[in-house]
Amino acid sequence: MHKRQFSIFWYIPTALLICVLSCCLKQKPDDPPPPDEGSAKPTYNWPAIADSAERSLNYFWSASGKYYFASNASSDWAQYWPNAHALDVLVDAYLRNPAASLKSQMLDLIGGVKAKNSNTMINYYYDDMEWMALACLRAYNATGDSQFKDVTDLLWNDIKNGWSSDLGGGIWWRKDNPSKNTPSNMPAAILAARLYKKFNRADDLQWAQKIYDWQKQVLYDANSGWVYDNLDKAGTKNTSWKFTYNQGTFLGAALELYLITNNTAYLNDAYKVTDYTLNSGFLTNNGVLKDEGGGDGGLFKGIFIRYFTRLIVDGNIDATKKTGYLSFITSNAATLWSKGTNKNLVLFGGAWDKAPDNTTDCTIQLSGIMLFEAMAELKKLNLVK
Repeated sequence: MHKRQFSIFWYIPTALLICVLSCCLKQKPDDPPPPDEGSAKPTYNWPAIADSAERSLNYFWSASGKYYFASNASSDWAQYWPNAHALDVLVDAYLRNPAASLKSQMLDLIGGVKAKNSNTMINYYYDDMEWMALACLRAYNATGDSQFKDVTDLLWNDIKNGWSSDLGGGIWWRKDNPSKNTPSNMPAAILAARLYKKFNRADDLQWAQKIYDWQKQVLYDANSGWVYDNLDKAGTKNTSWKFTYNQGTFLGAALELYLITNNTAYLNDAYKVTDYTLNSGFLTNNGVLKDEGGGDGGLFKGIFIRYFTRLIVDGNIDATKKTGYLSFITSNAATLWSKGTNKNLVLFGGAWDKAPDNTTDCTIQLSGIMLFEAMAELKKLNLVK
């Protein structure tokens, strides 16, 4: 469980600001219109929709602070880890359209986060740093700018200090060591594996494997594919929380290790957690990923979608599974765009089948952007229509 999950509806936008937003932040003329829902098979221009989704981030941007606000009607920053995911979606946009302005905004964002975080990139929460390191590594791979690599290296060196032999291993959630959880371990395993692929350092692969092995032994139900969230410092395991976040990061780590080792046991793990997410009924409603609230929970679906997409694209999966997975993600995207989007502002709802009014959390918006960026990539690869 992440640190702010129980305060997911914490802001109350003022009436004045809502009025300003509703009057000023209208859909741009070049935004794609809603699909013709009266037709038998509506069509979607996924790259154009992704462009609109990316532009919507401007509603959340602090031009003076160089970071993203908690909502489009808030003056509070979105905190460290949502801004890390904002960097990740800027990288998505850059990969489709490598504009100098996007790179400049990515660098501005790093500077803004550092300033808000007491003038350092080092954070109290290991999982927060892992997300920033993952985003910076992607930014470095995309742009070649060593400033992103420097942040990744700084954070990775600190993250490794979170590992201890307590509870059999694993990385603590934060620096006062209250618990060890999936959010602090699976993103770290993904990061270590990607660092190995990029720099070929044997130590990074060893880290990825030992983190993954601990997680699988301690916080995973191999019979069902359910990824447990956490256990406290006394060793008591939480066996009630079910989050798409945990499923997505576990499948992401399994996939990365499969791609490195070609060991199909990892791929089978990725299948298992994915199929549990899609088919168990706990994490979907009518075939659509469920509403997990605002605040931290707003990001959970997007995280699952990011690594689910990597499984579809990179996983060398069998044709039957690929067809089913593509159908699932396409249905979710069509539902969000046709039912869950405020088209005047291009704002997304936490429930992907219900449009918001004139405000939404940055985390919720980011999940929607991740979904539409995924569809743009799948369209480019001719995997969806």
